[in-house]
Amino acid sequence: MGAAHSQEDLEICASDEEEYEEYEERRDGQEESEDEDKFEDSRDDTLAPSPSSGGRLPKPPSSSLDDVDAKLKSLKLKYTPPPSTQNSARLFRYINGNTPKAKWITAEKFAAYSFVKTSQVNEEEEEEDDDDKNQDSENEWWVLKVGSKIREKVSEEMQLKAYKDQRRVDFVAKGVWALKFATAEGFADYVNSYNSCLFENNHGVELNEASKAKIFGKDFIGWANPEAADDSMWEDADDILLKSPQSATPLRDTQDLTEAFEEATSEGIHSLALGALDNSFLVGDSGIQVFKNMRQGIQGKGVCVNFEAGYGKAHSAPRKALLMRAETNMLLMSPMSQNRGIHQLDIETGKVISEWKFEKDGVDISMSDITNDGKGAQLDPSASTFLGLDNNRLCRWDMRDRYGMVQDLAAASAPVLNWAQGHQFSRGTNFQCFATTGDGSIVVGSLDGKIRLYSSNTMRQAKTAFPGLGAPVTHVDATYDGKWIVGTTDTYLIVICTLFTDKAGKTKTGFEGRMGNKIAAPRLLKLRPLDAHLAGSNNKFRNAQFSWVFPFILTTGEVYFLVEVTEDGKQERHVVATVGKFSVIWNFQQVKNGSHECYHEQEGLKKCYCYKIVLRNESIVDSRFMNDNFAISGSPEAPLVIATPMKVSSFSLSSKR
Repeated sequence: MGAAHSQEDLEICASDEEEYEEYEERRDGQEESEDEDKFEDSRDDTLAPSPSSGGRLPKPPSSSLDDVDAKLKSLKLKYTPPPSTQNSARLFRYINGNTPKAKWITAEKFAAYSFVKTSQVNEEEEEEDDDDKNQDSENEWWVLKVGSKIREKVSEEMQLKAYKDQRRVDFVAKGVWALKFATAEGFADYVNSYNSCLFENNHGVELNEASKAKIFGKDFIGWANPEAADDSMWEDADDILLKSPQSATPLRDTQDLTEAFEEATSEGIHSLALGALDNSFLVGDSGIQVFKNMRQGIQGKGVCVNFEAGYGKAHSAPRKALLMRAETNMLLMSPMSQNRGIHQLDIETGKVISEWKFEKDGVDISMSDITNDGKGAQLDPSASTFLGLDNNRLCRWDMRDRYGMVQDLAAASAPVLNWAQGHQFSRGTNFQCFATTGDGSIVVGSLDGKIRLYSSNTMRQAKTAFPGLGAPVTHVDATYDGKWIVGTTDTYLIVICTLFTDKAGKTKTGFEGRMGNKIAAPRLLKLRPLDAHLAGSNNKFRNAQFSWVFPFILTTGEVYFLVEVTEDGKQERHVVATVGKFSVIWNFQQVKNGSHECYHEQEGLKKCYCYKIVLRNESIVDSRFMNDNFAISGSPEAPLVIATPMKVSSFSLSSKR
């Protein structure tokens, strides 16, 4: 269930090094003795002293080490030049994973490292003809070579973590490794070289002030030089949160995750649709399973809506399920391969009541994603519109017929959704994902890593466009008030503060106006190298979400009243994301706290490595916090729901002093 912090942060003690050195000396002594015996047995007779030489060996021809080195290289042997003290460090390997026997062992006492620009990562492929070496540099990238054991492309997948006080860096390269440097200068040189290579591999240009200005723009230069960025908005937000009587658990508290429910589900669960009212839903191959929302989590009701009753056997399981109309209806979006639009399901009757297709100006178009008009829109009983996204389209669809006529499912062709608002961009914007705030503002993530903010009034032009850090953004979420955004990439989460002060001295969000040059640097949420390795190289971060605090729901009979979040001082308190079999949870207050221990002696963008892990037996489909209305007394958060293809579990996050 809840996993403790990884043990990879164990310091590499001097006593461990000395103990290993004694072992190495004994082993080296044995090897030298064996080598001497072998040398005597295989000695070349031509090198034996002649009587005329007085018992002395003939003097070898004079030759510099550089000449010998050049001759060996010309033979194309697998030859590694002798290490220099300037570019060398002690290489350690982490063994026994996340177990009580986990420890660091020395892999090489004196390992040379180098950053090499090449088109080949595998060493076997490096033996090329001279013509091949002159190929286009655009197809080359920087590779890290350490001793005889490591050859890895410099990328975020290495999950490099630097410990300045220990002069040490940890990273992943088909295992978990550490380099420990003899001097602070050696450590700094390595980190600077690594960051330069990473920048060039990510952006395709050499790291310098001109290239940073070109990629990030003058308003976002703080993203490239975080030390010069204006972090006052982060600090102001911290002060507000810490003074709020309704704010989350104090930062120093530790928290435990306790499992409340675990139930088997039908095979092939694909998505999780949490409701804020009575029910939540799991969408799978055969149908939709209904679960009851409780303060301890969700519990099965034994009810399943079979797709054969209206969705049709010809359809694969929907890839997106969207609750709407006070959670009495659900929109089911077909897989892209079928491009059949959406189906509207009446949850109370379990029947599909409408089938729609996407069309603009008489031409069928595709949508890659859909979402509600705003974070609370699924609770609106009269909602008839929703948002759609494609790689170069952002639009609002209206299910009402423009002529006021009821659509007839018996018609030969499916009813057409009305394009109510939006924009089709002439150039490929590579939109990947989107989400909304409480007032209907829209955040969009792109393949190029950019994150754009659109107001609720227009979709034609973004109010703010945050530059990418070199990785595609695959999922985005925003807080109810729009002050914070979390973007998901394969290897890290990026948290952005949208607050800024306009020329009149008024504090606004980037959804409301152009932020100018007073923009805070983002913060990254990352896995420690060991956890990244245990998660598996093929498993990437997915679906990072803030905890769910919108809106507060008061009921009087059958009527629901929505209370805005800000009126009660509530704030999102956690971020949760999935990676493989892990559900990873960050305390959002810690992330915002500029004095948090993770940020001590860090250079560049601040990175938070403090999180909790929930481990499941199979890959996780989705992890989400329930609506804050279901939080129990003594808990800083509503239960966490984790769905896998075969099971669904609920966890309570409790405070422990």
